[in-house]
Amino acid sequence: MLDVTQIIRDGLILSFVATLIIGISMWINPRLWLQDYPKDIQALVPPKTEKEKRQTNLIGIPFLLVLIGIPFISTLMLKQANAGNISFLLLFVNAFGVFWIGNLWDLLVVDWLIGCTFTPKFVILPGTEGAAGYKDYAFHFRGFLIGTVISIIVGVIIAALVSLV
Repeated sequence: MLDVTQIIRDGLILSFVATLIIGISMWINPRLWLQDYPKDIQALVPPKTEKEKRQTNLIGIPFLLVLIGIPFISTLMLKQANAGNISFLLLFVNAFGVFWIGNLWDLLVVDWLIGCTFTPKFVILPGTEGAAGYKDYAFHFRGFLIGTVISIIVGVIIAALVSLV
């Protein structure tokens, strides 16, 4: 049986941990997320240095482990709670739901509320002050739609893996 409360709880755990990683790394150096800024902002600054590319990879590994690991563990827990007797569809819905809640949180809280509405100084790249991209809600919505497709793909992969375990 599907547990919607578990999906919401695990999705929020994913959201908080991912936001923590994003926030700390942006506080240290927002350029580590340069690839995620709107194109108009990217055009105003030089490309990442080799050091920044290495640092992005160092942050990216634990970030991806969180993004994949939490939905995987949640889906595995769902299978165990059902003594292994659960359909692929329910495994998919759980994995998709947890990942998608993280995607929705990223849109509403990280991108729209913090990034576009408040735009704290630590997210503004030097030399890009006042760039229109900082208030581009549509840019982030398009990213959310892409994230929804990724949520489907991740959901299928995790459901397949968990059903094999």
